[in-house]
Amino acid sequence: MNTHASSSPARHAARFSSRSVVLPQRNIDTDQIIPARFLTTTERRGLGRHAFADWRTRADGSPKPDFPFGRPENAGAAILVAGRNFGCGSSREHAPWALADLGLRAIVSSEIADIFRSNALKNGLLPIVLDDAIVDELLARPGLELVVDVAACTLALPDGRTFAFPLDAFARTCLLEGVDTLGYLLRQDAAITAYESRLPAHEGSTHAR
Repeated sequence: MNTHASSSPARHAARFSSRSVVLPQRNIDTDQIIPARFLTTTERRGLGRHAFADWRTRADGSPKPDFPFGRPENAGAAILVAGRNFGCGSSREHAPWALADLGLRAIVSSEIADIFRSNALKNGLLPIVLDDAIVDELLARPGLELVVDVAACTLALPDGRTFAFPLDAFARTCLLEGVDTLGYLLRQDAAITAYESRLPAHEGSTHAR
């Protein structure tokens, strides 16, 4: 599902740091990230307040003080470390929208569901997959100051250890430039037009007019 909502993904700094917030549960699915009752909008802004709604609030709507995103020390945190198979379930693009609006810039896990990973990258949210042993250590040590280097595709711990994560070149470019696939293509309009102008007339134009 790609509704291409009104705003573009945020431009990523080539390097950023943040305290980590930890959700150790495995198989956190997209309905837990953003419950279905909040899917009636195609507007990204404001969805962050509904992220993990059924975990963050009691039945009367009051916040649960022990939920990680409700703790004062985690205010402004931009890196979530989560249990294995994060983002499984339905393909709702609202899930990365909600996490990005919550202020997150990266999700770290030992496994991230393929469709969620694709939707996250389209919306400026960096999925970082690391080995189980590394993620288990991060899950056991919430609040670590982590450094993410998007350009180099590395995550560094406070003790200086650095771990590489997979990220294809196109996705990295889109993150660093703050565009999704469509935005990237639209930026190439002048180059496409120039190329077509050099084509022999009988080959015609593939460029939408």
